[in-house]
Amino acid sequence: MSRAFQYSFLISVCSLFFARCTSEKEKQPVTAGPVYTLVFMDKTQSVNVNKAFVAQKYQQILTDLVEQNIRQKGDKLEVYFIHENTQKAKALSLTCRTEIDDVSHMNATDREAAETTADLAIQRERMVFLKQLIAKLGIQNVGASQRQTDIWASLPVINKAAESGAEVKVYYLSDMIESMKGANRRDFHNTPPQDNAQAETWAKEDAKQMQQYGLSAAEVKIALPFEPTSSTKENNPTVTTYWTTLLQELGAGSVEEL
Repeated sequence: MSRAFQYSFLISVCSLFFARCTSEKEKQPVTAGPVYTLVFMDKTQSVNVNKAFVAQKYQQILTDLVEQNIRQKGDKLEVYFIHENTQKAKALSLTCRTEIDDVSHMNATDREAAETTADLAIQRERMVFLKQLIAKLGIQNVGASQRQTDIWASLPVINKAAESGAEVKVYYLSDMIESMKGANRRDFHNTPPQDNAQAETWAKEDAKQMQQYGLSAAEVKIALPFEPTSSTKENNPTVTTYWTTLLQELGAGSVEEL
């Protein structure tokens, strides 16, 4: 992903954000409690964010999640890189500091002024978050860790976030091809599920080994790096079936493919 592309993208997003602030818009309700957002970015050799389709898709998803999930003080955003040591690969941790004042007791003029001030403050903070997310997306992994893909290791990370009591939202920017060597591991590069029935069976078997990693109704979104015209050999739907089943077995509230 070229620096010029990142810069032009950020300029356009910045313009859009601040246009929203200065125009008439429908106020979105602030959630009762904090939102804990986890983004898992695939940094293995099978995912290339330099491809225009992948870059555009992932950057739009990052833009949307910042707009939707960073709403108030305490909202948290963490990024992990997916490779052979995913659980130890925390790349970013940010917490929103913008406080939203209670305006219910104010007159109309003061309320409008307070809301405008809060909107500008939260949009500025969102831009800081987004800039750092885009920078992490563009990092290339040239080390040996790109040769294996440990997506299972994301599950204890989600579990720990869920224990915080926050509303947890998870985004996988990945092809979801688990590929780890060793006993009782999956290597979908060499041995993918043959059909949906096998994918579901494997997922349920694996979930029994991971019951300690309950996902506590976390909302999970999976963004695959494949164009709509990709063949089933490249974008194997049985892999998605495996992950949907596994995540639901572990208690995810919803699993959606973006």
